[in-house]
Amino acid sequence: MIGISDIEAAAERIAGHVVRTPTVESPGLSELLGVAVTTKLELLQRTGSFKARGATAKLLSLGAEELAAGVVAVSGGNHGIALAVMAAALDVKATVVMPRSAPARSVALVEAAGASLRLTDDMPSAFALVNRLRDEGLTLVHPFDDPVVIAGQGTVGLEFADDAGELTDVLVSIGGGGLIAGVAVALRARRPGIRVWGVETEGAEAMSAALTAGGPVPVVPSSIVTTLSAPAVSQLTYDHVSALVTEVLTVSDQDAVRGCLDLAEHGKVWTEPAAGCLLPAARQVLDRVGDGARLGLVVCGGNATAGEITDWSERFGLR
Repeated sequence: MIGISDIEAAAERIAGHVVRTPTVESPGLSELLGVAVTTKLELLQRTGSFKARGATAKLLSLGAEELAAGVVAVSGGNHGIALAVMAAALDVKATVVMPRSAPARSVALVEAAGASLRLTDDMPSAFALVNRLRDEGLTLVHPFDDPVVIAGQGTVGLEFADDAGELTDVLVSIGGGGLIAGVAVALRARRPGIRVWGVETEGAEAMSAALTAGGPVPVVPSSIVTTLSAPAVSQLTYDHVSALVTEVLTVSDQDAVRGCLDLAEHGKVWTEPAAGCLLPAARQVLDRVGDGARLGLVVCGGNATAGEITDWSERFGLR
């Protein structure tokens, strides 16, 4: 497991390459939920999500031969965008493998950044292809099964701990678990009494399945939230979550999309469902801990188009 010193080192390494995103109290969300809410706005990060942190930390840790070989990543959207953009900024050749279910905008952004794009039928086959490309000599930048990447994502928690007022509970979305692993290490080190809650959507429950089984197990993703749809978590992220996270909560795709609409209306931020899922989960947290909570929300990304949100809202009968 990584420690706070790893995250502090990552923060020094990536400074100047990524944005120190705003940490702001949200009057609208506080009124909506009935408790104080503070948001960490990672959707304002370079490439529109926290993924730029881990990708940059990894790229800057690689040796000359590893960089010369070119880097490769598998992604449901945001990690691919981050690697493509940050690799281009550092003049490194990148290949990104994505399932065809990935958002069209994410695919377009990867191509626009100059990366070589490989599309597969689904996320499990995307992971299988990226492993083959690694074996053929490309340098893997894994989205979550890498302590350097986790430390990079953990800088979100480091900034949140430094910049927020009093917090009792922080909610973090889970795909493969890299973000919550790093954030939990940082928060629990800087603010030992804080509770960290994970959030998944139904059909993207790789961490919940792992916690039930006592270790990582394969799942078949079916959620519309492709950015959370890992086919399995890693032993590394499982170990962090099982040790440091209070509980992993699950919400429906419908509620995640409704959360996007509520975040837009009440929080004044445009998010993707991977962040929208935090609001319905926050209500579950309040049911467990009571009205005295002071919530922190890691608003992880905003790479969803108006058309996508409209289509999902119509699909679920939301206004």
